[in-house]
Amino acid sequence: METNNPYQTNPIQVEDGKTASIVSYITIIGWLIAYFALHKDKKTSLGSFHLKQSLLINLIYVGLNIIQRIVLFATASPTLYYLFSILYVVLFILWLIGLIGAIQGQKKPIPFIGEKAEAMFPNI
Repeated sequence: METNNPYQTNPIQVEDGKTASIVSYITIIGWLIAYFALHKDKKTSLGSFHLKQSLLINLIYVGLNIIQRIVLFATASPTLYYLFSILYVVLFILWLIGLIGAIQGQKKPIPFIGEKAEAMFPNI
């Protein structure tokens, strides 16, 4: 009996895009390698899906880092330091969820980020 699961993908496409998906989660340099060396000439839906999500996670990390440096330089507040630490832990957990999905070859959106990434980067 077949079920209509939107997160299932074609097994052939999974293997083609799995490498790009996994590499895309290894920092912004990994994302660049995954996009230009593995994905650009041989696009797959799985690769596109994870490239979008990992790009948004990387951009959030860079933005959070810039904001943290400005705020902590201006205030030097220990409370804000702990708040940023919690945000980094949450971002790490979201990154880990995406990486596990890429390793398993699933197109399961990361909570809070997945759908936004699909909307923000339609051409990847």
